[in-house]
Amino acid sequence: MNNIIKEDISSIINCFDYWERFKNKTILITGANGFLPAYLVESFLSLDKTYNTKIIAIVRNKQKANNRFKNYMTDTNLEIIEHDVCNEFNYNHKIDFIIHAASQASPKYYKVDPVGTLNANVLGTINMLKLAQKKSVESFLYFSSGEVYGEVKDEFMPIKEDTFGYLNPALVRSCYGESKRMGETICVSYFAQYGIKAKIVRPFHTYGPGMVLDDGRVYADFVANILKDQNIILNSDGKAKRAFCYLTDATIGFLTVLVNGENGEAYNVGNPQEEYSILELANILVNLYPEKKIEVILNKTINTDYLKSTITRNSPNIDKLKKLNWNPTVTIKKGFKRTVSSFL
Repeated sequence: MNNIIKEDISSIINCFDYWERFKNKTILITGANGFLPAYLVESFLSLDKTYNTKIIAIVRNKQKANNRFKNYMTDTNLEIIEHDVCNEFNYNHKIDFIIHAASQASPKYYKVDPVGTLNANVLGTINMLKLAQKKSVESFLYFSSGEVYGEVKDEFMPIKEDTFGYLNPALVRSCYGESKRMGETICVSYFAQYGIKAKIVRPFHTYGPGMVLDDGRVYADFVANILKDQNIILNSDGKAKRAFCYLTDATIGFLTVLVNGENGEAYNVGNPQEEYSILELANILVNLYPEKKIEVILNKTINTDYLKSTITRNSPNIDKLKKLNWNPTVTIKKGFKRTVSSFL
């Protein structure tokens, strides 16, 4: 296994205190080979074998999943199933936990496949909650997004879980944010009507090993530039601000909500202490590698293939999750240094 990922998984296991909840349990994870849920899969499978925790990894591309989890292919506690969550899923054996993380999160899909983007968040969520009801699961975790807040005024930053701004449903880019909102409503409705123990996490800008470097998000582009010794070219003024959370911190946050979160509640998962403008982030990354002699160039050219976000600032209030004894610790310099190293 990649040494950086190995260290990260070890850190997650050492920093999370509730692994006993998963002893002799079966956990179904949708979108399992995606950037965020893959660390959950690897964390569970890296537990001491006395835990006997089984993972059902639901993926749309089994070949990609086999490659991502190649170090675990002989592990009898891993079952990879190729399935589209937009169709109902039947399973003959027990399921104790469900983590629904299947989603097209990359902005590059919002224009070319908006229907595919929203389907996993709406139809997929319904199908997984039906399964949760049938299996009487102990806990259901839905991956929402910080984008559900829309355009929030600066005076309400960092954003609390009950603060929402403007999101135009008649814009095609809203296929992601609006469907994530609907997914949340579906979760709380199943909890209210059927008692499904559903919890919601709203990840903000999360980065780390394994992220797709051409998925259209600027911080992924920046890492790709560093790896290729290329100048970082900004196609904007770089003033938009985002809070950046390293993947290990986020993963521990997801697990914390899964086992200790309140049913029918949503929790921000992010790192407001590491909030920077896009231009600041670009300069931080360049300064981490002075030997590369890379520069940051403001281009301001509009890319017509990319649906630009209208949100100028996006930062979470994490007081609610901190009450469950979670707190992010990885700085942006350390996190991006580890991210770049993981690809090398």
